Amino acid sequence: MSVIEGLKWRYATKKMNGEAVAQDKVDQIISAAQLAPTSSGLQPFKVIVVTNPELKEKIKAVAFGQSQITDCSHLLIFAAWDNYTEERIKAVFARTNAERGVPDSATADYMNNLIGMYTAKTEEENFHHAAKQAYIAFGVALTEAALLKVDATPMEGFNPADLDELLGLRAKGLRSTTLLPLGYRDAAGDWLVNLKKVRTPLEDFVIEFK
Repeated sequence: MSVIEGLKWRYATKKMNGEAVAQDKVDQIISAAQLAPTSSGLQPFKVIVVTNPELKEKIKAVAFGQSQITDCSHLLIFAAWDNYTEERIKAVFARTNAERGVPDSATADYMNNLIGMYTAKTEEENFHHAAKQAYIAFGVALTEAALLKVDATPMEGFNPADLDELLGLRAKGLRSTTLLPLGYRDAAGDWLVNLKKVRTPLEDFVIEFK
């Protein structure tokens, strides 16, 4: 299946049937998120995987009662760094250099420029930048799920502060950005499943300067 075919197949599933997604498919979706591009390769986010039924019930309560939270097989939570810090940036470069067999001196100037740029910004500015990077991976994971014929529902409809408190994310230097329940559609109970996919026509979507 091509990416275009997968994206035509997928939709924001409103009702899931509780069927389990095979672990190898979940692993592929997470790997796709891990391989997504990010600014300067910093990967300033984590993917949290929730399968515990009791915890999913608690998350549902801070996600306005959306049934996909509890009816899904695996709930992925994308959580961005709350801030870019010198320590975090240095840790990324140290790992990358070690794996590539590159001396730290080879990337020192670039790394120090990044540190200077990010530490000059506010924590909130840096969080929003990190959240944008998490969204890139979120979109890649959503696309991989479609290619695997795994239903997924992109969600911003939850209270991030409450979720952060529930999972203790702030103590880990993280803030939740998006939710991605993975599962399979309940075709008989989902009002959206048979509706035509509608997007802005290409002639209105694309602006060209020739």
